[in-house]
Amino acid sequence: MHAPSPSLAARRSMYGSNTLQIGLFGANCSSGRAVTLVPERWSGNWPDNKKLAVMADEAGFDFMLPIGRWKGYGGDTDYQGTTLETITWATGLLAATSRITVFGTVHAPIFNPVVAAKEMVTADHIGEGRFGLNIVVGWNEGEFDMFGVAQREHEDRYEYAQEWVDVIKQIWSGREDFDFHGKYLDMKAIRGKPKPYGGTRPVIMNAGASATGQAFAVKNCDAFFLQASRTSLEETAGRVRKAKAASRAHGREIGCYTVGVVTCRPTKKEAEEYFRHCIVERADWSAVDNILALKNISPQTVPMEEFLKQRSGYAQGMGGLPLVGDPDRVAQQLAALSRAGLTGIAISFVNYLDETPYFCDEVIGRLERMGLREKAA
Repeated sequence: MHAPSPSLAARRSMYGSNTLQIGLFGANCSSGRAVTLVPERWSGNWPDNKKLAVMADEAGFDFMLPIGRWKGYGGDTDYQGTTLETITWATGLLAATSRITVFGTVHAPIFNPVVAAKEMVTADHIGEGRFGLNIVVGWNEGEFDMFGVAQREHEDRYEYAQEWVDVIKQIWSGREDFDFHGKYLDMKAIRGKPKPYGGTRPVIMNAGASATGQAFAVKNCDAFFLQASRTSLEETAGRVRKAKAASRAHGREIGCYTVGVVTCRPTKKEAEEYFRHCIVERADWSAVDNILALKNISPQTVPMEEFLKQRSGYAQGMGGLPLVGDPDRVAQQLAALSRAGLTGIAISFVNYLDETPYFCDEVIGRLERMGLREKAA
């Protein structure tokens, strides 16, 4: 049960003592993270999200993390074309749960910081200190066009995000009626009440992939999402060490997380067959190609070998680390990521409601016996 007046350390630990934190990623979007045609793919609708949140809360999951998506990727399924806005989604789920942390994924260039700060504090009070902010700067120009907002050059995006998060943090602090005069934001007599629940701000995370994005994350955030290596555990450990060292250079500590796509079945053969069925035989390849085109990845722009590698990776859960196998194998993979220094992992399934109970019974139970997870109350 969460503390009535949470410290920032308690917020960062998601009010638990799990060595490896586990969350659910992408449930607010149709199809979730699986670019697949299979009929059992995730609906993304509100009733299913609410059921999933209650299930995850009771099972002891640490957090739920949504995707900030405003326009789908087309294809035969209009992949991620139907989505629930993330701050209001988080607010509803926080009201329906009692322990789990729920993040909102917020595009800084689209949300006015005064409005966003108020929305997030409201969610935080409803969840009694369980709201978290995942700040993103955006990359999909088609989405920005919907808002009439021009996408900035890469470096400028993070300069703007720095001003945005500076304003947010000051609103959440004890300051009142302050002015902010920056390169992008010019604001006067800013105030925001109430302050976050219990007197400490929400956890902030980011997943910047570029050097500039990573520098922003380690300077400003409590949690940093990095891409785990598909080939070398030591490479993953090296990325973790680099991020933590960069954070310590700013006099602070940061938790390192990654993203995984779980296919767990009673046997290795069953898991591999279902994985192949969903992401090769029944992948929504037209949606995958649309995603790659937005990133300027095609046989005309990169070598064919690299194109096919990227195409396969995006079909496999939008680039998340595939965790495929029987419960022993999946638990061992997760334990290895913990040994590499990761604080936690956000996972997805083809169908969250169908697959989460088996994962809880078989994989989380094994992680508890390994000492990586505490038993849910």
